[in-house]
Amino acid sequence: MNSKRVVIVDDSTAYCDLWQKFIVDRYPETAKVEAYAHPYEALPKIDASIDLLIVDLEMPGMDGKKFVDYATQKGLSPRRIVVTSSHSADELHQRFRIGETIAVINKTEAKQMEAFLMIIDSVMRR
Repeated sequence: MNSKRVVIVDDSTAYCDLWQKFIVDRYPETAKVEAYAHPYEALPKIDASIDLLIVDLEMPGMDGKKFVDYATQKGLSPRRIVVTSSHSADELHQRFRIGETIAVINKTEAKQMEAFLMIIDSVMRR
């Protein structure tokens, strides 16, 4: 099976650790997960080889929207980018137009987390 490169960029180390452990535990044979608590550490690692990029919307030093714009400029398909936030889904949809990312997810709502899990499963099974 092909390995899948997942990059997590979130200033909360708790979220980085949680998602990294979850993905590796769920897909131990295929998941290659990198987690960065500071967006500037992640920037040099961003390229089109990423299978799934998970980016927090609000981070010190860099807005998640700017990070997403940078990633797409580096050749990463918007269909491989998920933006997470504690803001409401409505607010997230106002900040990102359809097609700019595969999804915008409120990381505090259970229903949103179900959708996030479906996205992770879809990416990891491709």
